[in-house]
Amino acid sequence: MNKAAASNIYDILDDLPLDSGQVLTGAQIAYETYGELAADRSNAVLICHALTGDQYVASNHPITGKPGWWERMVGPGKPIDTDCHHVICANVIGSCMGSTGPASEASDGAAYAMRFPVITIRDMVRGLMALLDGLKIERLHTVVGGSMGGMQALSLAANWPERAERVLVIASTARHSAQNIAFHEVGRQAIMADPAWADGDYYASGASPDNGLAVARMAAHITYLSEEGLTEKFGRRLQNRKSKSFGFDADFQVESYLRYQGSGFTQRFDANSYLYITRAMDYFDLAEEHGGKLANAFHGTSARFCLVSFDTDWLYPTAESRHIVHALNAAGAKVSFVELSAPNGHDSFLLEHEQLDRVVQGFVE
Repeated sequence: MNKAAASNIYDILDDLPLDSGQVLTGAQIAYETYGELAADRSNAVLICHALTGDQYVASNHPITGKPGWWERMVGPGKPIDTDCHHVICANVIGSCMGSTGPASEASDGAAYAMRFPVITIRDMVRGLMALLDGLKIERLHTVVGGSMGGMQALSLAANWPERAERVLVIASTARHSAQNIAFHEVGRQAIMADPAWADGDYYASGASPDNGLAVARMAAHITYLSEEGLTEKFGRRLQNRKSKSFGFDADFQVESYLRYQGSGFTQRFDANSYLYITRAMDYFDLAEEHGGKLANAFHGTSARFCLVSFDTDWLYPTAESRHIVHALNAAGAKVSFVELSAPNGHDSFLLEHEQLDRVVQGFVE
């Protein structure tokens, strides 16, 4: 088991400007580090987390007690080797594991709740850049991200091109599709329809919209899987019974699994944070930020890029990665691309996959 070398809160001293035109004052970034930082600060690897992730990439989660979400990838002798690299993973602003978000205390002493400003992926990266400035790390050896983390890596490369030598983007996209926005909206509406949501002002009530958040998680979790994976794992097998109940209990194993996923999620995540982060993902369109042409986002970049997709990922299919690769080629960037075969859909980047390990290790090294 990997142990975190440090777990810290960084206070951003300056106001953080946001794409909405608002500013975030007194923001904090929660982060963890693993491995020693070289004297010349040349070995820093920033890992950006996905929607429901956090800074606990390779150490036990303080709420669930479970291993870090990418512990198989980060650590001594692992593909992202902490014997060689200084790994940083930070909780994004808007989230709920120590960085400033809707559950955080505003200047009047009450939780921000829905007074928290709407943020974007680029705003999240602004927070990460403030953290790197505070750590006096001018240039990253590599920035790595899967899913929403990949969006952050792309945003960093496009908007702060001098800050990373290598950019590794796994199972991600340069824009959210109408289908992805639709799935997120189902989840948001489930949360807001829960009476306990109370227009987002539930922090002092002792009640939280767990039912709505659980449904949102269940809907989203379906998009992380593949039909092949679901069929292999569950099929139409019944859950702890020999015949159908002719009722609305969880007759099927897949129903029981989704209910478990939803219930467990409410123990570690804030419903308002889910609203804000999914909205940030829906707003993400890197081409739109750069005059409507994705290649413009990478004009003049000196970074090396590697993009990885999975053949069963229908949330961010291979076509999305190819779209980015074509834009990088048009911009004259150094880029490699691989589509890997895996039965587990979008979640494949989090699961055991020897080929992914080799790609990550080869690129980061």
